[in-house]
Amino acid sequence: MPDASLRFVSRLTRNTLALILAGGRGSRLHDLTKWRSKPAVPFGGKFRIVDFPLSNCINSGIRRIGVLTQYKSHSLILHIQKGWGFLRGEFGEFVELWPAQQRITETSWYAGTADAVFQNLDIIRAHNPDYILILAGDHIYKMDYGAMIAQHVESGADMTVGCLEVDLGKAREFGVMSADEDGRVRRFAEKPDQPDPIPGRPGVALASMGIYVFNRGFLYEQLIRDADNPVSSHDFGKDIIPGVIEKYRVLAYPFRDVRSGEQAYWRDVGTVDAFWQANLELIGVTPPLNLYDASWPIWTYQEQLPPAKFVFDDEDRRGMAVDSMVSGGCIISGAVVRHSLLFSNVRVNSYSYVQDTVILPDVDVGRNCKLRYAVIDRGCRLPEGLVIGHDSGQDRARGFHVTDGGVTLVTPEMLHQEPSYVR
Repeated sequence: MPDASLRFVSRLTRNTLALILAGGRGSRLHDLTKWRSKPAVPFGGKFRIVDFPLSNCINSGIRRIGVLTQYKSHSLILHIQKGWGFLRGEFGEFVELWPAQQRITETSWYAGTADAVFQNLDIIRAHNPDYILILAGDHIYKMDYGAMIAQHVESGADMTVGCLEVDLGKAREFGVMSADEDGRVRRFAEKPDQPDPIPGRPGVALASMGIYVFNRGFLYEQLIRDADNPVSSHDFGKDIIPGVIEKYRVLAYPFRDVRSGEQAYWRDVGTVDAFWQANLELIGVTPPLNLYDASWPIWTYQEQLPPAKFVFDDEDRRGMAVDSMVSGGCIISGAVVRHSLLFSNVRVNSYSYVQDTVILPDVDVGRNCKLRYAVIDRGCRLPEGLVIGHDSGQDRARGFHVTDGGVTLVTPEMLHQEPSYVR
């Protein structure tokens, strides 16, 4: 967990330009990303995924930020326009939206992560940063980027890669690196079939977080070289890193808790199961991600809503929520909510029972519904008596998506309803 007394807010962070790659589709989230990009997916009761890297930048003292968008970016753009316009341009602070706009050719959208940055090279040069921080826009974590930039500069690195330790069985989903005792990256493979374990630790691999710090000139040089390579896929993990580790100084930066020295919290909520689990983790008495940490606030846009309300107190009709998180604007009307997370403007009507469920904003749960092990997408209107999560075969027959882990995803289209305009 970051500590305000240990932050590296300095000239280094002030002279850093952060680029958040927020154009990803997130296809493994199925219908949750049918109308929105993965960084725009709601998370944690009131936030969106992109709020976490954005808040990390602000809390780290980095206030020059470009957000690169591409896939179905309307809701993401609306969110950033509404919630991230508080920086002062006259002080050189900004959160700029950089949509794919065919700046290099008239036929090419962003072809890969490196190409996305390359296509905006003229904008980057105009901002004239000393260091450039590349961030994925679709992960949940709290991190002081200042410490990473400080190590990058102190070590004389050309490039620094943020990394974490993962189980070897899951490592094939990441870029996997091998580093020597000085932290210098010696090998790197993107999503290898046979990932290399950490020496002496056969069950653990060192995985890239998709976070990179570059010296300005070095990044320009490598992007131009990569763009001129006709066989490159123009990706940082697949092309840039493997192409520089032999000739240049590329260092690994382990992501650890500044107090305990242990592996810090980081989640890739890239599947419906992972999304459901990460949201419900927040409910715990001592959750792995503390959203109540005043020293490292997560900023976002939120509507001005009335407090949550719980009504009726009859023996068989009691509005209550136990072991749950309930956001503003919610009304629990004679229903029971247990171990669930409700986003804003959710109404749960009388005699319904909700358990182990994540409900996104603007959902209406009709009377006598029974929900468990479910994710209900924004804007759903659940008809009276609907049962979800009790019979996977029945859920599939209704057209709902049931994951391998047994979580049922329901969207307005699956209910033959119009999707919410603001996704």
